[in-house]
Amino acid sequence: MDQDLYAVLGLKRTATNDEIRRAYRKLAKDLHPDQNKGDPVSEEKFKRVSAAFAVLGSPEKRKRYDAGEIDSMGNERAHQFYRDYGAGGGGREYEGFGGYQNGGAGGGDFSDIFGDLFGRRGPSGAFTMRGMDYRYNLEISFLEAVNGVKKRVQFPDNETLDITVPAGVESGQTLRLRHKGGPGAGRGEPGDALIELKIQPHPLFARDGDNITLELPVSLHEAVLGSRVEVPTIGGRVTVAIPKGASSGQVLRLRGKGVTNARTGTHGDQLITLKIMLPPAIDPELERFMQEWAKKHPYDPRARFREAAGV
Repeated sequence: MDQDLYAVLGLKRTATNDEIRRAYRKLAKDLHPDQNKGDPVSEEKFKRVSAAFAVLGSPEKRKRYDAGEIDSMGNERAHQFYRDYGAGGGGREYEGFGGYQNGGAGGGDFSDIFGDLFGRRGPSGAFTMRGMDYRYNLEISFLEAVNGVKKRVQFPDNETLDITVPAGVESGQTLRLRHKGGPGAGRGEPGDALIELKIQPHPLFARDGDNITLELPVSLHEAVLGSRVEVPTIGGRVTVAIPKGASSGQVLRLRGKGVTNARTGTHGDQLITLKIMLPPAIDPELERFMQEWAKKHPYDPRARFREAAGV
């Protein structure tokens, strides 16, 4: 019989994902077979609660369940064609799983499928099932992601845990915390906690593979005369030489100042793109100087563009 999975967890259909996880954790602890030895009623409720969370605990499966695409067991619902055929005198009733539960023609024994879903009984008859995996999101800063960080995380049941985020992680990566998920049944091991990382953007830095990119404003005189300026990196400030006669768009490379690749142990570079910035206001002295300089030193920076375009 198809049951309302929200009712199994004691929730309304408007429940949030966190509310679903909290309800499951509480019910799983209260109904756990180890806490209710020899109580078949609690064991059966535990199985129903676990099966409900197997659907509602997955955002994708929950969406399909709410839309009526899958049933309370997570199985695809029969198409309208088969329902009509089963009730329309087509010579035989559409059987679904029921026609194969005893190993009938063309079918197999589905006990293994349901055994994996609900758990199994060991040689001693004890009920055994691995616990459910719990999924969480963790937001960290750009610098925490590239340099690594230790974070204290509080789970919905108020348990806190210090976790290590390794250097070089990217947004969308998932950390697995073994045995920090739902409790197992009998001798079944607990599930895991899966923590998906969300990385905040940085106002100055961006990431290109293992390289860090940065746009560096420089003054007109620093570009013309050359200079030494302080530049931020993901590991702190360093001094960089701006070459004499630098142009906007020119890229300087700081080797080894990028992201540490967790797989190879190698370091990317920091790529600094120069951007020449004029003063906020052009004073008369600078204006007169540039007018005289332009008369004596005419040049066309766009000549190469016209040649490439053939005009």
